[in-house]
Amino acid sequence: MTLNEVIEKYDIVIGIECHVQLATATKLFSGADNDARDAAPNTKVNPVDFGFPGVLPVLNERAVELAIRAGIALDATIPRLSRFERKHYFYPDLPKGYQITQLAEPVIVGGHVDIAVDNQEKSVRLHHAHLEEDAGKLTHPGGANYSLVDLNRAGTPLIEIVSEADITSPAEAKAYATALYKLMTFAGVTHGDLYHGNMRFDVNLSLKSKGETEFGTRTETKNLNSFRSVEKAAEFEAIRQAELLDRGERVVQETRGWNEDKQKTFSQRSKENAHDYRYFPDADIPPVVVETNQIEKVRSHMPLLPQQFIADFAELKLQDSVMNRALSSADSAQFIYDIHQELGDKVAARVATWWAALPRTDENNGLNVRGIPRKFYQELMELADSGAISANSSEIIFREMIASQQSPHAIAEEKGLLQSNDASEIEAIVDEVLNDPASEKVIADIQAGNDKAIGYLVGQAMKRSQGKANPAMLQKIIREKL
Repeated sequence: MTLNEVIEKYDIVIGIECHVQLATATKLFSGADNDARDAAPNTKVNPVDFGFPGVLPVLNERAVELAIRAGIALDATIPRLSRFERKHYFYPDLPKGYQITQLAEPVIVGGHVDIAVDNQEKSVRLHHAHLEEDAGKLTHPGGANYSLVDLNRAGTPLIEIVSEADITSPAEAKAYATALYKLMTFAGVTHGDLYHGNMRFDVNLSLKSKGETEFGTRTETKNLNSFRSVEKAAEFEAIRQAELLDRGERVVQETRGWNEDKQKTFSQRSKENAHDYRYFPDADIPPVVVETNQIEKVRSHMPLLPQQFIADFAELKLQDSVMNRALSSADSAQFIYDIHQELGDKVAARVATWWAALPRTDENNGLNVRGIPRKFYQELMELADSGAISANSSEIIFREMIASQQSPHAIAEEKGLLQSNDASEIEAIVDEVLNDPASEKVIADIQAGNDKAIGYLVGQAMKRSQGKANPAMLQKIIREKL
């Protein structure tokens, strides 16, 4: 069965829960380091994370501030009062026997994420977002009959953002995940390192027959850490459920995992309901009170968000690929924005185009684009516009300029990239080429109407000039002489 066949017969209903790791220095309720990347197991912990008897959690104020930032970015309501509760379940990576989270009174209510698929814009509503701590991690050594527990992530601060079931296709699911990622990273809520699990998506999906109002039985595919896996997991689940229903079988409500190698979901466990977790208020943590002046203080220090950059870049009339590259990260967008504010439309558009032409390698992404004098960008554009360097050379110089912090003119001279614009010098080279017996047939072809053949003459002239002649001037002089 194909996805198109599913869509013809069923309505796809998708809601997404996203765990966002907050960019704090320490954990949600302890002073342990919040950066556990590549750390040895159980080294980023303290007694609170181990759940030792008698220790008490202390709420991280910075985590609340970042939750407020998230609420502002999502255009949501931030209630004055929110409370923490205990979610009970027993698993080796949860040493207390419960997770501290929020249920009845979360820190963020409502909001939306705007997406566009096939030039169709849509707003996906949010139900709420709540603060909670992460659990630890189990590892299963190959061939062993035991598991190992690493509590480095235990207590990591998260906000879980829960969408309404407004998403109706795998493509929309991918667009939602991408847009949410940009909102959270541009707002500075998270570092956004998907490889290390800074944002993890859970896709809840069900099907209902066309025209039906009642939702079908849903499954939840957990811990997806890329936009592509969100789309592919949703596509696989839609097809799998449709095939079950077509055979007269029922969909089981359950938690499923995603096998990236096989591009398939697989069953993990039956889905629990909220009452199974025996939620009740955490008596060790006072209610969180957020006053209006606190929200406004955070709002006054908010970074620019994607839509604000898009509005500013509209004046630059960028190609879609260039716009996407400019908006690929907050640093990239801020770089182009700063150029635009200081040097105007023309320079900013040219810099955005050069930036988009750079291959997306770790080395290029790590270039300090904002660390060189702004006048270098203006100088490079003037060199390109004057014909002193070719279009290809301008891209080479752009990268070298950022990497070496040298001026464009110095780089062009050092690498021999300056073009000659001396008309008499170029004319002499053209005369040599036109008088060469090897050019006779090409000249005849051009005069007979084969205009493309002029490329041979330009190439020969460039070769004689050792690549330093201005190709536009070369072609102009050749045409005049012919």
